[in-house]
Amino acid sequence: MGYPNQPHQRETTVLSRYFGDTEARTLAGWKKRGGYKALEKALGMAPADIVNVVKESGLRGRGGAGFPTGIKWSFMKPGDGKPHYLCCNADESEPGTFKDRELMRWTPHALVEGCAIGAYAIGAETAYVYIRGEFTEPLYWMDQAVKEAYAAGILGKNAMGTGKRIDVHVHKGAGAYICGEETALMESLEGRRGNPRIKPPFPAVSGVFGMPTTINNVETLIAAAPILMNGADWYKKMSLSNPKSTGTKLFSVCGNIQRPGTYEVVMGFPFKEFLYDLCGGPPHGRKFKAVIPGGASVPIQTLEEAEATLMDYEGFVAQGSMLGSGGVIVIDDAQSMVSVIARLARFFAHESCGQCTQCREGTAWTTKIMERIRDGEGTIEDMDTLLDIGEQMTGKTICVLSDSCAVPVVSGIKKFRGEFEALIQGRRFHPVIAAVA
Repeated sequence: MGYPNQPHQRETTVLSRYFGDTEARTLAGWKKRGGYKALEKALGMAPADIVNVVKESGLRGRGGAGFPTGIKWSFMKPGDGKPHYLCCNADESEPGTFKDRELMRWTPHALVEGCAIGAYAIGAETAYVYIRGEFTEPLYWMDQAVKEAYAAGILGKNAMGTGKRIDVHVHKGAGAYICGEETALMESLEGRRGNPRIKPPFPAVSGVFGMPTTINNVETLIAAAPILMNGADWYKKMSLSNPKSTGTKLFSVCGNIQRPGTYEVVMGFPFKEFLYDLCGGPPHGRKFKAVIPGGASVPIQTLEEAEATLMDYEGFVAQGSMLGSGGVIVIDDAQSMVSVIARLARFFAHESCGQCTQCREGTAWTTKIMERIRDGEGTIEDMDTLLDIGEQMTGKTICVLSDSCAVPVVSGIKKFRGEFEALIQGRRFHPVIAAVA
């Protein structure tokens, strides 16, 4: 597409450079591509120096929260006499998100290396990779990578011949979305039902087995190696917008778009160019209607908001949504927004752990009312009821699953109220059929 006075932008492949390269899955192939040099460098540094480099780079959590990684690592206090743990959250279950899956299935050793670097930096000898149970291929390749790393002396009681111990264990999840929440993940890892814990205490104080723990996303940990090898300034320069959002970000793209897939771009990339140039635009004869840019639990954007967005943490917020996990769900004018939102509500109702009344009851009633409107049996008062339920569900529960259900419903009613009213008034949804030459 291109923009006036602006060079045409494309992907910047740092973490996704070896996607599709089968040789990069093996230890020999990964080392040939420079693998484990960053870990070797890290093991020769003081842990505090590693934390400072990551802090200076501006790397923020790529799992959704966007919290500065170096600051999170600095919460782990050295010399406290307690065992420390690192947990890698690979339970990628957010609808529309699949970038961590690709990282693990193509570059499993990159995650092993990232876990080892992160563990050493926070004073941990043990790291757990908690992988979504349905990820059969990533699980296979991660198991293979860990075995190869132990056999080569990269992991274990004498990691890379340094006398330092680093263990990495792969743990298979049991298919529960709620275990992507960090405290529920720890509960599941310890063998209990995956119910979120009340905070405080926070994981850095009392995490896995009651000990200081840091939880990081797959993409976050893998980014640590190139940052160490190339420096904080190199990472900070990969930004087109502002110094608060640095580096590259992987985005999963699905829905009504010509080229779905996983894309890696620098922070601040124009979303309009991303959707139309990189991803090919809408299907032939169709137009974009809405975009959910950060996985199913972030506010829905109108097309106008999406086309004005710069792809970074602040840019998405400025245009009414959030970067979240980077799971871009594209909706065209052939789809009913009411049906889309009802489907999302049903997902969250199904995945609620049921601990909190507001979530257990709120997600269930939201789904019932949304489906009633979808089926042409709703009333105008139902919209006010949904907004009221959403208010009661937001900010009042142990974790944010309840909020995640309310967010698309509330944003959908506010931005696409006409579609709700049309169904309530007995006018079925009819997509605009464009003539295709």
